[in-house]
Amino acid sequence: MSIEFAGTTTTRDTFVYVAADDPLAQPLLTDLAAEYHSRYGSYFGESASTEISRYPVDAFAAPDGAFVVLVRDGIPIAGGAFKRFDERTAELKRIWTAATHRRQGLARLVVAELEAESARRGYDRVFLTTGPRQPEAKNLYLVTGYTPLFDTALTPDEVVIHAFAKSLDAQELDVAGITAAHYAAIRREHADNPRFVALIPESD
Repeated sequence: MSIEFAGTTTTRDTFVYVAADDPLAQPLLTDLAAEYHSRYGSYFGESASTEISRYPVDAFAAPDGAFVVLVRDGIPIAGGAFKRFDERTAELKRIWTAATHRRQGLARLVVAELEAESARRGYDRVFLTTGPRQPEAKNLYLVTGYTPLFDTALTPDEVVIHAFAKSLDAQELDVAGITAAHYAAIRREHADNPRFVALIPESD
């Protein structure tokens, strides 16, 4: 069931929380799959659809996760989701803005909404990753207060998986701990894809 949260949108825009398989979420998932395919092809040794379907629907359901769509005049124009990374950390996923509605600051609104909902669910930090061919995503996270968990002096192709984290309260980030958990998660979730695992630093 869709739930609208008042006070978090503009007059015409409404954040609607839905299941990850709700029809309102479909434009987001379809567009992301197409975008991932156009930018990466077989770069990671798997299809874009593999990433989009990697996690079950209930990973993005309460109490541990959420899936939100920003709707304008009944049409989904942006959205995103989060799932549990660990007991303290929400992992943001599926950040999307429709191609026809970019450069309006909508991605920043979505990230802020996901952060707020993560805090409401009891998480005190958020974590996310993006790829080497999404510079606009990297810039978004840098300007919204995220700490890069990689050497910013390296080129995007040297970093490959760009991980970021952000504290939702006054506590200092455990950068080393989150980074180690990030690499462990990659090795676990991509154990059947040696090409993907080979892209991450062996020393971490």
